[in-house]
Amino acid sequence: MNSAIEIKKISVLKSERVKSIDLHPTEPWVLVGLYSGNVSIWNHNSQVIEKTFEIGKSPVRTGKFIAHKEWIVVGSDDGFLRVYNYNNMENVGELKAHTDFIRSVVVHPSLPCILSASDDKLIKLWNWENGWECTKTFQGHEHYVMQVAFTPKDSSVFASVSLDCTIKMWNLESSSPHLSIEGHSKGLNSVEFFETDEKLYFIIGSDDYTAKVWDYETETCIQTLEGHTNNVTSTICVKSDANFIITGSEDKSVHAWNAVTYKLDHVFTSELGRVWTIGFIKDSSQIILGCDEGILVGQVITACS
Repeated sequence: MNSAIEIKKISVLKSERVKSIDLHPTEPWVLVGLYSGNVSIWNHNSQVIEKTFEIGKSPVRTGKFIAHKEWIVVGSDDGFLRVYNYNNMENVGELKAHTDFIRSVVVHPSLPCILSASDDKLIKLWNWENGWECTKTFQGHEHYVMQVAFTPKDSSVFASVSLDCTIKMWNLESSSPHLSIEGHSKGLNSVEFFETDEKLYFIIGSDDYTAKVWDYETETCIQTLEGHTNNVTSTICVKSDANFIITGSEDKSVHAWNAVTYKLDHVFTSELGRVWTIGFIKDSSQIILGCDEGILVGQVITACS
């Protein structure tokens, strides 16, 4: 049985350019990082902006909820990581983490740590129980590090992608990568892990206008997703009634792909300009797009044939 996928617009929130989004695990909140330097918490149920944090004048390219601490952590172009209590909006931490733009932060699933990745070519591990001490610096990339992600099967291992065209795998115990893979002709922007039939894969979005699906165990590319006409900025895989992959691009579109056959099922054009980031609302069939001119919420409709 095949499932066809379609995306229909539900709502739009106009704003300045959206560079990052993150969804709270239990509340209906979206953390929105803006190129203007502000950060907002938007309620996707009520369609209301509940809080706005004036971080500074530097673009905020990445931000995450640390829900069990009731914090948000954001990274800016000024190289600072800033931490706020999202209830009372108190600044609970601020540190000069990098010498260049911070592109990505990710929260460890169990340890009191985050990873940050930067245009200074470095990845750093920070421990908030030790006063935000940098406990490890990871070196090996030769260009901007665009995103980092922990593997779902082993939280001591993480992946990074860079404009040096490489995917690197790291262990938290070592400052050097244990694996480096090349497979794209231009820089890499995004990495996302997903599991299908108990096998682990990861998908990479690239400036060569493609996304590639890789088998984690064999370290081989099993599928190239072609169709975008500009840089692929973001990728997600969603497990639902019909597993699907969503890719977003600077061509102002998102593509919906079957995650089993890798068939392109649907092309959705954003009315808000280039697509920079994508999120999925848990226990729903809705995706959130962060674009040049704001946020767009879309309903993913599947039909079996």
